[in-house]
Amino acid sequence: MQGGTEHFISNPEYRILVVAPSGRDADLICRLLEDVNLHCAACTSVESACAQMSAPTGAVIVAEEALSPERVVRLAEIIDHQPSWSDFPLILLTIPGVVSASSVQRSLLRRPLGNVLLLERPIRPETLVSTLQNALRARQRQYQLRDQMLQQQQAEQALRQSEKLAVAGRLAASITHEINNPLEAVTNLLYLIETSQDLNSVKEYARLASDELKRVAEITAHTLNFHRQPINPVMVDIPDVIDSVLTLYRQRLKSAGISVEREYDRAPRVLGMSGELRQLFANLIGNAADAMRMGGVLKIRVKGVSARTGANPREAGVRVLVADSGSGIAPQHKKRIFEPFFSTKGNTGTGLGLWVSASIVEKHSGSVQVRSCTNPQNPGTVFSVFLPAEQSQPHLVQGAVAKEQIA
Repeated sequence: MQGGTEHFISNPEYRILVVAPSGRDADLICRLLEDVNLHCAACTSVESACAQMSAPTGAVIVAEEALSPERVVRLAEIIDHQPSWSDFPLILLTIPGVVSASSVQRSLLRRPLGNVLLLERPIRPETLVSTLQNALRARQRQYQLRDQMLQQQQAEQALRQSEKLAVAGRLAASITHEINNPLEAVTNLLYLIETSQDLNSVKEYARLASDELKRVAEITAHTLNFHRQPINPVMVDIPDVIDSVLTLYRQRLKSAGISVEREYDRAPRVLGMSGELRQLFANLIGNAADAMRMGGVLKIRVKGVSARTGANPREAGVRVLVADSGSGIAPQHKKRIFEPFFSTKGNTGTGLGLWVSASIVEKHSGSVQVRSCTNPQNPGTVFSVFLPAEQSQPHLVQGAVAKEQIA
């Protein structure tokens, strides 16, 4: 890039808009810039330039006499609404003269524009070209930052998708056991129906077979709901989401000797993406199960709260506690558990589950905290998730407080 403009030739992202409606300034500036292979376009007004700034633009040159309070406000709005990576180059051609009341007034007028580069007329052509080259180089670095941010977003999205597939794979094993057991029962009951001579026994066997098939249908419905993601956020009952996850994990938890204690208080619904919230609690419950391979107790509590710590005291929401009696998280690991690719499970973990979980909570404007103890006398880990409720629809979960223990 040193000393040349070849990187900016015929590239619309480096187009220069020139706003100098009086005299021949616009024509002269454009002719000068085109002589050094800089692409520019003359605008008849600030309004015209503002309309064109929505398209890729490298810099804007504005003659100070083209500004008015209303036009400054319009231009400032566009500058204020730039993407986070952008710091739009704005060059202002000022009126020459000494400091006076008039110059001070003009300075106050342009203050809303923020950090602008001032060039006092008359301007030497070399000065103008050099200034624009430097501005375009700065703009090029901004575009590079934009591209890096986009690549990072795409990479993170790919990681989230891979973790979603990993969750599906882990659930598939649980679902296989969940469905296999009732199907085996149905097979045995059908054999008994075929060989039994007692009509009352046949009816009882048929009823039991029907119950087992209903269980299979329930598991299938929960499985379909797990990855069925609505396009727009919907009102979600958090207890229903957790129950659907527990249904899919039932056999895994039972095989590991883990008992589940649920306590559901009245809580407002949450406006969110139901599929992502299922993935969130599947990650937390799955991690709890991994921490209790020799058996234990998984406690889940859902309750409505008036506000999270440090938040708006009028902000209502749902607090979900997922607690296990496992070995706990070592202090040196606790501060890193939400980092991508950090795992204490060796080759069995991707290191993405809690990172994705934290992203889902953040997307839903919530917060997540963790407490853990490795003391053999009282080990365990508690994840506390807060999700804000939709204030305009304070619809409470119907029914009394639900307390249940699953064997």
